[in-house]
Amino acid sequence: MATATATKPNAVLFVWEGVDRKGTRVKGEAQASNEILLKADLRRQGINPLKVKKKPKPLFGKGKKIIPKDIAIFSRQLATMMAAGVPLVQAFEIIGRGHEKPAMQELIMAIKADVESGTALAHSLEKHPKYFDALFCNLVEAGEQSGALETLLDKIAMYKEKTEELKGKVKKALFYPTAVLVVAFVVSGILLLFVVPQFQELFQGFGADLPAFTQMVINLSEFMQKYWWLVLFGIGAAVYGFVTAKQRSLAVRQSLDRLSLKIPVIGAILEKSAIARFARTLATMFAAGVPLVEAMQSVAGATGNSVFEQATLRMKDEVSTGTQLQQSMRSTNLFPNMVVQMVAIGEESGSLDEMLSKVADFYEQEVDNLVDGLSSLLEPLIMAILGVVVGGLVIAMYLPIFKLGAVV
Repeated sequence: MATATATKPNAVLFVWEGVDRKGTRVKGEAQASNEILLKADLRRQGINPLKVKKKPKPLFGKGKKIIPKDIAIFSRQLATMMAAGVPLVQAFEIIGRGHEKPAMQELIMAIKADVESGTALAHSLEKHPKYFDALFCNLVEAGEQSGALETLLDKIAMYKEKTEELKGKVKKALFYPTAVLVVAFVVSGILLLFVVPQFQELFQGFGADLPAFTQMVINLSEFMQKYWWLVLFGIGAAVYGFVTAKQRSLAVRQSLDRLSLKIPVIGAILEKSAIARFARTLATMFAAGVPLVEAMQSVAGATGNSVFEQATLRMKDEVSTGTQLQQSMRSTNLFPNMVVQMVAIGEESGSLDEMLSKVADFYEQEVDNLVDGLSSLLEPLIMAILGVVVGGLVIAMYLPIFKLGAVV
């Protein structure tokens, strides 16, 4: 299958069919500003275009959104091909054409076109800040300047893989409590809206006072039947307000992050994951030759917690005035003594990146163990909560029947 050369980073993706100089029917995909320019480009390559049309978008938005995991996989693919001696432009071509997501294809081919025009890889990546953060671009730039791009790409790939793996573990830990609340709310809503009214009609024929617990559930059911829309609106407004306040207010974000670190079990997972990200990011940047003070800026944003972010920025200011890293870490009262001691050993021995990598490995394993322990703890807890909620509603409905049976 033939392929035309991409022309512009923001070009439209076309599919085409044509006949080459030998009379063989060929087809392929190519980027171009418009259909006329693509046909002209194909003719210059000796291909007579027969059909040219825009590549149809996938149904239901499938493959549109690029997620961090896609960038991590792309980083590993690029690092592997560069290590195998594949030229950079050709590596982009192979990865881009072979990717299953159209959005990733367009992104990779746009970067390839930019690099082909003579732009440095780091600057090409900087044009897509939504997918390549400052840390990624800084490491690529350091690799280009030092002539060790292959090595730096491998470090970037390893960093992205470790980071995404750690994020996955934290999300797994937070998923269970959220699932319990959602399931309990949905089941309770179904019972109150559809099941309890059926029992209420039955109880009206008893001609006797209902137990207080049963009456409370019936009152709650009547409220839900009348104002269910208000309840849903209130929940939606609360969630929207919470998300908006967290995004726009630094004070709210810091308060929530500080509070989250104090939650039993989950707080320990968030704290250890923040330390692991701090150590992994700093180790990767320091090993790449990025100056410590400059690296701290990127490390602050990579911790994933505003408490650790602000502490890292304070550490950056202290380090810039000549304070040792281990002393500035100790002054924050956030890092365990073991971490501070490992950093101190790394500073004295000149192997700070190696010590930080060991710290990151240790705390990533700690997060893994805590998540497994939390999963084991929450499984019976989920059953208990659902049992109390659902069982409580069922008992409330059967209490009058038990009372009637005792009288008879």
